[in-house]
Amino acid sequence: MIKKNQNTSYFAKWNPIYRFKQVPEVIIHNTYSSSSGLNRDSIKILSWNIAKNNYDPSWSKDFLAIVEQYQPDKIFLQEVCLSADVREIAELAQMGWAFVPNFIDTSNQTYSGILIASQGDRISHQAIITKHYEPVVNTPKVSLLIEYSLGNSSESLLAVNAHLINFVNLSKFKAQLQEIESILNEHQGAIIFAGDFNTWNKSRWLMLSQMAARLNLIPVSFTPQDTKKIKSFLLSPPLDYIFYRGLDRKSGTARVIDNISSSDHNPLFIELCQKDN
Repeated sequence: MIKKNQNTSYFAKWNPIYRFKQVPEVIIHNTYSSSSGLNRDSIKILSWNIAKNNYDPSWSKDFLAIVEQYQPDKIFLQEVCLSADVREIAELAQMGWAFVPNFIDTSNQTYSGILIASQGDRISHQAIITKHYEPVVNTPKVSLLIEYSLGNSSESLLAVNAHLINFVNLSKFKAQLQEIESILNEHQGAIIFAGDFNTWNKSRWLMLSQMAARLNLIPVSFTPQDTKKIKSFLLSPPLDYIFYRGLDRKSGTARVIDNISSSDHNPLFIELCQKDN
């Protein structure tokens, strides 16, 4: 006969309703003091859904190789795991970062969420947790918005990392986009908006594209060969994007990095620079 506590433990381990819980923490920070702020002439962006593999040696190998080759200044990661006890990511020790969990896996006390790591001084930050939950796991999705000083100018850069809600109807997807748009609409300066948008059908893709157009956000374009390397389903639009505003892209720098083995998403990379006034 299974005792009550054993039964509860079993359900907590295998049943998503018991296993995955929303957490009260909103933003978890790791600060790193550095004399190097953002260089207005070169802002290198990396965006990647890492499929909760950041404690896997294969991910560490992939990530450190990417950092060595591309030297990103801002890193947007989706599906990041973070131990509730340790709250450290060794590979990001030389950058300040902020992490927003959307749930905790009670079977191993590990958060899952999104993260922005960056050089430069943070001015403000905000997390947006969706009002709607994804089915089965019964957890929300999150977005993270951080405002940074931009070089020595009085202007600022708003960095936005988003993971859009999945397995729900279009109205719930739209609701998350509208929450993000209302905040981006208030920012007058430069914006980098990146993430996994779960645009696996044309209706979702069109809704995202229309929002970007209203905000004057420009999608990073990749070569046709590289575009095929971006995560998608059959003939669906890509799921992952980087948008920007108030910045210029450096010609020939857009890459979809496919020499990785630790995630089913390939990282996106672009080098931007501040517009000349």
